[in-house]
Amino acid sequence: MTAEAPRYFTDLEQCVEALLGRVGKKVVIAGGFGRPTHIFNELFRRASEDPSIQLTMITGASFSRPRGSNDLEKRFLDPFVARVFGNLPDLDYVQPYMKGRLPKNIEVVEVFLQAGVFLNNSHAQQNYVYSNFTHWLRDMVEQGCNVFSQMTCKRVIDGKLAFSMSGDAYALDILPRLQKLQEAGKPVAVIGQVNEELPFMYNDAIVPPETYDLILDDPKYNHTLLGPPSPPVDTTDYMIGLNAASLLPDGGTLQIGIGSLGDAITYGCIMRQEQNARFKSVLSELNVLENYGGIIDQVGGTDPFEVGLYGSTEMFADGFRHLYNHGILKRAVYPDPGLQRLVNAGRVSSTITPSTLEALIDEGLVGQQISRENLDFLQKYGIFKSSVTLADGVLRCADGTEISANLQDAQALAQINQHCLGNELKGGIVLHAGFFLGPQAMYQQLREMPEDEAKKICMTDIAYVNQLYGCEEIARLQRQKARFINTTIMMSLLGAACSDGLDDGRKISGVGGQYNFVAMAHALEDARSVLMCRSTRTKGEQLSSNIVWNYAHTTIPAHLRDIVITEYGIAMLRGQREKDVIARLLNIADSRFQPQLLEQAKASGKIGRDYEIPERYRNNTPERLERTVARLRPEGLFPRYPFGSDFTREELVLGDVLQKLKAKMASRSTLFKTLAGAVGAAMSPPDGASPYLQRMGLDHPRDLKETAVQKLIVAELKEAGYL
Repeated sequence: MTAEAPRYFTDLEQCVEALLGRVGKKVVIAGGFGRPTHIFNELFRRASEDPSIQLTMITGASFSRPRGSNDLEKRFLDPFVARVFGNLPDLDYVQPYMKGRLPKNIEVVEVFLQAGVFLNNSHAQQNYVYSNFTHWLRDMVEQGCNVFSQMTCKRVIDGKLAFSMSGDAYALDILPRLQKLQEAGKPVAVIGQVNEELPFMYNDAIVPPETYDLILDDPKYNHTLLGPPSPPVDTTDYMIGLNAASLLPDGGTLQIGIGSLGDAITYGCIMRQEQNARFKSVLSELNVLENYGGIIDQVGGTDPFEVGLYGSTEMFADGFRHLYNHGILKRAVYPDPGLQRLVNAGRVSSTITPSTLEALIDEGLVGQQISRENLDFLQKYGIFKSSVTLADGVLRCADGTEISANLQDAQALAQINQHCLGNELKGGIVLHAGFFLGPQAMYQQLREMPEDEAKKICMTDIAYVNQLYGCEEIARLQRQKARFINTTIMMSLLGAACSDGLDDGRKISGVGGQYNFVAMAHALEDARSVLMCRSTRTKGEQLSSNIVWNYAHTTIPAHLRDIVITEYGIAMLRGQREKDVIARLLNIADSRFQPQLLEQAKASGKIGRDYEIPERYRNNTPERLERTVARLRPEGLFPRYPFGSDFTREELVLGDVLQKLKAKMASRSTLFKTLAGAVGAAMSPPDGASPYLQRMGLDHPRDLKETAVQKLIVAELKEAGYL
């Protein structure tokens, strides 16, 4: 942004003072998951104290540390939060924002809400910007953004200081937009806060210092990264994950998100790769191969991944790390269209041979007379050794051999093949992503990853990964056999998806990049959109179907329907007649709701009055799935936390116990029974309860209230079989 070196600061207040001096007292600051918390907090403090400062913060998923709502929850959460979130500073605006107490001169504008948290928050709902994440940088500028902010990290490369946007590289798209505003005479600024806890990411994420106008850089501002703990994966999630894993063709492209469903897909892929016989037998036992084998054969596969997968995704979620560690995320792509075309055709492989050079010549990527440009290309991708030089039409090798650069000379070509060729193709990328979010273990691995491995990951512009426009030739070549897999909340029987809002207009979260990936799946020749939907949901004691006849909010319109997965199976909807769309979605609905849904479709005249759901799809019950999973869990399959947990063993048990206790205390039918059981418990807790009570600080109760709570926990531990 600046033609000169940026201004560096070691003091937060001085840095923010300089920012206000540059853009004035009307500050519209934007920042995503990588927002610099200290800078946001200092701006919030100043605006709270000075009403003349007009502060608008454009962001997404405003996060605050989990807090217990009562003494018992605090006893459980506080030590866990302190351990996992470390010195991650809270965003000071979040609590007044959540309570509706923001000063009149301060606004929060979000494009993605923390799921479900702000449903009843009028400020959040009224100031929400409904935007594809692909376009939110554009829309930030529409909202008057004059400051873009992010955390960054630094490293000296080849003697020069370089910065990495790390997990915030999606924002590359906003830089030329702000540059235009600056050239038009408007005061704007790009501000970076150095945080050495960030992994240094290479490739497109590397930017020169002058990208920033202001840089806050002092070790006291380093802090733990935002890293939500991995959630538990239940039977429903695992069944959806197995179905999804069977739809991935070897040599394809993958996009997945965060959360338990993302972990379930990852687990399914690893099971397919490393326990293939068991993977197939489970699918067979669940009748997936019998009922949906034709779809799997057409769209995906069940054999191990030999070529592997390439990731092209908005979010680098932790699942991709595990796919990489297990040798599944390994299909490399290259930025040169000609080279990528040869790789796709199988004419160039990862191993350099004389036929590699021959293919490059045939494709016109290398001339008959090797030029300086040709040599740079050959060395960039490891086709020629880095020690080879070129001068006056002669190639010189490290051993002193001199060879004519004329490839039409058969003798020279033979010498080139003998002395100049490298061993392995270089510069391949196995994952393109816009931003990352995951547990602390993910960040630690990225920080410790050797440079040659880290360079296989390219954090880049969100406009590159989320769409085809502007990069269509290379994107089409790289994104072979793409499977864009996203989560939706509800599906209508006609194939429309509701993923982010309610029928009264309130937003639950945001569309993110879901719409763009769905649309891209229809634009790419061999791609498919896959929407995952849990068949039911429970609120209190009420069970509802997530497959509905109709719903008054739509995220993905019915004309973009493609593949839908529930825990009960796979529905392929693209290009199908409406009666067939309905029938296929009924086949994967929970059987407790199938009759009602079928009757609604018949009443609307969208399916024949004589149509009946085939018998083999009428046993879609959680009990059937649970029987299979319960039988396999003793073999180590389908663990609650497939990739480990930030919770200790005692915390996992207590989390389960407290959740059950909370449900019982909320229900009149179980409240008195629970209390009576606790009252009747022995005066002294059994020895086995000690580690749980110590963790809760209830091993030595100080008063009657703590004694009563202790008894409740012990009683629940016994009932749950932990004692």
